[in-house]
Amino acid sequence: MDSAIAVDSVTVVSPRIDPERVHRLFNPTSIALIGATDKSWWSVSTFENLTNHSFAGGVHLVNRRGGLVHGRPAVGRIADLPDGIDLAYVMVPADAILEVLAALADRGIRNVVILTAGFGETGNEGQLLERAVREFATLNDMTILGPNGNGFVNAANDVVAYGLPVATPLLRGPVGVVLQSGGIASSVLDFAQSRAIGISLLVSMGNELMLSMTDVVRYLINDSATRVITLFIESIRDPEEFLDVARAALAAGKPIVALKVGRSQMGARVAMAHTGSLVGNDAVIDAVFRQNGIVRVDTLEDLIITSGLLARHAPLTGRRVGFVTPSGGACEIIADRAEQERIEIPEFANTTVDRLRDALPDFAAARNPIDVTGYVLVQPDIMSTALGIAQTDPNTDLTVLAYNLPQHAPEGDAAETLDEYSQLAEAISSSPKPVVIVSDTLSEITNYGRSVAERTGFPIVLGGLDHAMTAIGHAAEWSDAYHAKQTNLTSSRVARSLTPPTDVAPTWSEYRAAQFLSDHGIPVVPNALVTDQDAAVQAAELHGYPVVLKLAADIEHKSDIGGVRLNLNDADAVREAFNQVVTSGQQTGANVLGALVQPQRSAGIELLVGIVTDPMWGHVLAIGLGGIWVEVLGDTALRVLPVNKEQVLEALDELRGISLLKGARGAESVNLDLLADVVVSVADLVAAYGTEIESLEINPLLVNGSRIEALDALISWSRR
Repeated sequence: MDSAIAVDSVTVVSPRIDPERVHRLFNPTSIALIGATDKSWWSVSTFENLTNHSFAGGVHLVNRRGGLVHGRPAVGRIADLPDGIDLAYVMVPADAILEVLAALADRGIRNVVILTAGFGETGNEGQLLERAVREFATLNDMTILGPNGNGFVNAANDVVAYGLPVATPLLRGPVGVVLQSGGIASSVLDFAQSRAIGISLLVSMGNELMLSMTDVVRYLINDSATRVITLFIESIRDPEEFLDVARAALAAGKPIVALKVGRSQMGARVAMAHTGSLVGNDAVIDAVFRQNGIVRVDTLEDLIITSGLLARHAPLTGRRVGFVTPSGGACEIIADRAEQERIEIPEFANTTVDRLRDALPDFAAARNPIDVTGYVLVQPDIMSTALGIAQTDPNTDLTVLAYNLPQHAPEGDAAETLDEYSQLAEAISSSPKPVVIVSDTLSEITNYGRSVAERTGFPIVLGGLDHAMTAIGHAAEWSDAYHAKQTNLTSSRVARSLTPPTDVAPTWSEYRAAQFLSDHGIPVVPNALVTDQDAAVQAAELHGYPVVLKLAADIEHKSDIGGVRLNLNDADAVREAFNQVVTSGQQTGANVLGALVQPQRSAGIELLVGIVTDPMWGHVLAIGLGGIWVEVLGDTALRVLPVNKEQVLEALDELRGISLLKGARGAESVNLDLLADVVVSVADLVAAYGTEIESLEINPLLVNGSRIEALDALISWSRR
């Protein structure tokens, strides 16, 4: 969102930076290095990167003493620069930045990269300087990347305006990388290059004083050279804008793969009965990413390997995979990891099995996954033969070939090696479905291996079975989200706007909360509020024994103080229970309204349906096994509101206890469609009241076949 800044009584708007302006920054025709000096490693590296990577435009140097810098004449003032310069790469001390920006503005140079540190990351004084720079740049129509970042590598157009050494040659490709880290950026670039995964653009964001991560993502969505967007995220500064670009990327068919650090930091949360203890900042991030088609990975290796796979093969048509390997051990690893990643290994069709038996030795495994065994050393072309058969099987969506590029040139004639890889490359290129190449381990791709791949057309090799299976699982997950987006399954209802009761108290416990839910169409167990023993007995007889009697007071955990009595089978038991629960409430000093009488529900499964307010993402829905075990089991799935029925069904399917809902050991299965409808109704109700409702919890929601009832509820209204 735009932010207003007051400067000398003038209101300055710092808007989102549109893709066209970002394009101009990353595609300059002429660059000036401000503060260039042979004494700075940063300056030397930046200059050498531009010259070694064949930047087609002019590179001009500014040093206040003039003279020769990096072997070229430098000018002493920005005012002495020639016309036509459209990017300034600034390396002067922080206290000189404003003076430099003023000179650049006077010279008409509007695009700036600030390498210098010493801004908001240093404390209050640096934050004030950062604010002043932002205000000046906004008033003067400038675009700034940084400060406290290394710059960018535009591999697609040979612009390496980057302050750390970048080796040659630089492999171009379809992966755009945006990092909120300077030091990590070079490691990510080096690893991508080592795995033969080319980049279109790599950006080290720095402090995001003006140009933000989401500005760059929006640019990459529109960039024809980029097919996958790769993010290293330390913080999400504007959740609304982040969601906007995530949804735009998914709609455009460009996967976002993200490594979000900070899993151990728990965000602020509402202190509510049970739900609050189950909803932490990182768990909500997981839900946000999952709902919006962002692939979340855990390691830098998976960040690049998954991006490389998606760049080549997204979207997949399904998760049924055929495997061709030269090793029984590899088959066993694949089988284990496939289950973890929800990758299906279907049986091959009978015709496929027959063809494999004819082509493979008797001791090979002519089933999925295929093990051609060490016979590949005797007959190298057996892999391409097995691959050619497997890739035509009608029961699979893609094929995985476990094979590696050679590490070293053979001692004899290299023609056999080239023939072997040429045959495989031809089988891969002619395949009617995607073929993914994986190595057993994360082994190095040597210069010789790279040359074999280039000469034969052999595709990139994903590093290591473990990382490769992770990448395939992520690719299938993203593809599911993409296909759902195309069929509009991810759309959610538009909630109506409702006004809360005028006499709303901060917290509503069971009686008022249950009445509120019932008034809005949520199924609630019948209950009666009673204020004396006789009324309690009358209500019990109306409901039919056995009954439950609960304290009616604004107390969250009534059972902890003896405020709940179960299995009451006659009038005497009801009278005694009434006295006990009312007394227990009075002893706490609570405002006791009386007691609630409900019919006893013995059969069914208890669930938790809770919604709390996350300080960053708003209302978060938690669904899980409920009752007294909710915090012990912690079996909960999260979604950020709004949600639709498909998303709720997906959340239910994530629960470890889903087998209970589906009728384990012959028990009656729960009507999951009806359950999802009830959960969506609860979510829509909260969304309709917006920020007025801070939290709402139903625990338990009792489900038994098609009977679904809220047995207890708690609502917290925002304090106004």
